[in-house]
Amino acid sequence: MKFSIGATLVRAFIAWLLILGLAIGNGVLREAVLVPALGARPGLMLSGAILSACVLAVALLFAPRLGAVSRRRGLAIGIFWLVLTLGFEFGFGRAVAHKTWAQLLEAYTFRDGNLWPLVLLVIVFAPLFAAWLRRRHR
Repeated sequence: MKFSIGATLVRAFIAWLLILGLAIGNGVLREAVLVPALGARPGLMLSGAILSACVLAVALLFAPRLGAVSRRRGLAIGIFWLVLTLGFEFGFGRAVAHKTWAQLLEAYTFRDGNLWPLVLLVIVFAPLFAAWLRRRHR
């Protein structure tokens, strides 16, 4: 199945919006349940694992709609998702949450169980992985 670049970008953006919603829900779950119940380090680690699983699930769900059958297209979608994610993180962080650059960049370390850098890798490679799984199970 072949998709135009424009249609693929629109579908990839819709998939990313779903990822964004799941990430926000995951953040609420982390702060309201996981960290109070498990502590900061285990709560952050479980939250990172949950968000990674959510990203993979969205990639698997949307793979047939994205036309992500080639390595190149799958990786391009993952990079698109990464750019959207970073844009949201830094844009929201600075404009709405009024965080400093130092506070924002702290999320990009593995300090105190933070898995955000790994989640970003999952975001990049999830469409590629989903396309590979779909090809393998045809």
